[in-house]
Amino acid sequence: MHEFRWLTALAVIFLLIGLGGCQPAGDASDPAASAEAGENDEEAAPVPVEVDGAVRDEVVAIYTGTAALETDEDAMVVAKVSGEVESISVEEGDTVRAGQVLARLDGDRLRLEMERARANLAKLEQEYKRNTQLKERGLVSATAFEDIKYEMDALRAAFNLARLEVSYTEIKAPVDGVVAQRFIKVGNTLAVNDPVFHITGLDPLIAYLHVPEKEFRKLAAGQSAEVRVDAIPDKGFAGVIERISPVVDPQTGTFKVTLNVTDPSGRLKPGMFGRFNVVYDRREDTLLVPRVAMVDDESEHALFVVENGKAVRRQVRTGYPQGDQIEIVEGLDGTEEIVVVGQNGLKDGMDVEVIRRANEQTLAETPDATAGGTR
Repeated sequence: MHEFRWLTALAVIFLLIGLGGCQPAGDASDPAASAEAGENDEEAAPVPVEVDGAVRDEVVAIYTGTAALETDEDAMVVAKVSGEVESISVEEGDTVRAGQVLARLDGDRLRLEMERARANLAKLEQEYKRNTQLKERGLVSATAFEDIKYEMDALRAAFNLARLEVSYTEIKAPVDGVVAQRFIKVGNTLAVNDPVFHITGLDPLIAYLHVPEKEFRKLAAGQSAEVRVDAIPDKGFAGVIERISPVVDPQTGTFKVTLNVTDPSGRLKPGMFGRFNVVYDRREDTLLVPRVAMVDDESEHALFVVENGKAVRRQVRTGYPQGDQIEIVEGLDGTEEIVVVGQNGLKDGMDVEVIRRANEQTLAETPDATAGGTR
């Protein structure tokens, strides 16, 4: 009997435990469930954002390309006659003018040949004069007289050729420019066509940009450009498009644009690598907004503006970029407050709280008057 009463009591205990586990989850007696329901009833807090305004300013459209500086006037000076180098008048880096004597060769042999040709010509000229008188008296046939005349013309040509070769012993600059290289020394014996000097013109310098064909309609002769080189990073130089090739290279899909670069200071040199910014369009009084405000997707350009404490998604049409700003062609009138921080998590119609406006300090940035000074 005693054992039966013990088993009965144990069954009642298990029954009470089971009934306690079947209590509904949303029962008002559960404190955790009540708190969770209270939280769901609360409204979402406004999203903190920072805003900025649009500005009106000039905007320029720029095509940027790179190319090495070259020169249109570039001449390799060679020896036109053989001979020994007697003297050199210029050195590398010297500025020279067209026709200036750069070096002289020993021309004794050529001068002797010229004098011999001169003497032969003078002798035949005297004979020609005497035969002219004889022909007038009928003492010389017309054929003999014509032969003398042709021979005299040949000797005159030989004399002029000898005189020209003597002049070639003075090696002269064919163009204005700078001596880029000197290939000879005094005492060298030169043969015809041996290189002597390399003359490079420095004004103007030119560059050839190879531009993708999609940019063809944007560029035109006369457009201005700014040129910067790595060797002189603190200064820009003026350039202008001189001409544009009308032919697109089918292999590269590019066309050639030739620019002239002016440098009165003479600091630019052929071979320097330049970055060219060509201005192909300019608009005044255009609307600009910070580029960070854009929330573009594949189908449209948009940004958020704040209206009556709410974020309003505004679709816009953009134009040219300008540094950290971008042109707005349609969609804004310039009076809006544009969200520039916090826009990536916004949706149209969400409540927002402006915590900072452009050129204004947040509470955290305001100097603490109780701190006793600046930090």
